[in-house]
Amino acid sequence: MISVPVSVQLLLPSVLFLIGLLGVLIRRNVIFMLMAMEIMLNAAGLVFIIGSSLWKQADGQVMVIFILAMAAAEVAVGLALILQVFQMHKTVDVDQLQELKDERERG
Repeated sequence: MISVPVSVQLLLPSVLFLIGLLGVLIRRNVIFMLMAMEIMLNAAGLVFIIGSSLWKQADGQVMVIFILAMAAAEVAVGLALILQVFQMHKTVDVDQLQELKDERERG
């Protein structure tokens, strides 16, 4: 069996987390931001799996199951909120929603 160094194994989750972080910071669409956060959660789960295989413990796998359950709940609540915002304002663009908030504060 070929052994891959841990530094190489951690490269993929690092790249995935960076892609997710850039997606959250750059994209202005709430749905894309939600998907980018999912990528970040999956990258964290991959790190737990790598650590679990490195130390031969099941703790990392248990944490991944918890992360998947939390991600499913986050998606359900997030999509419900996005649908409500879209029905009220006919947009899911964060910048336009910020403008609506500023108009409401002015009067």
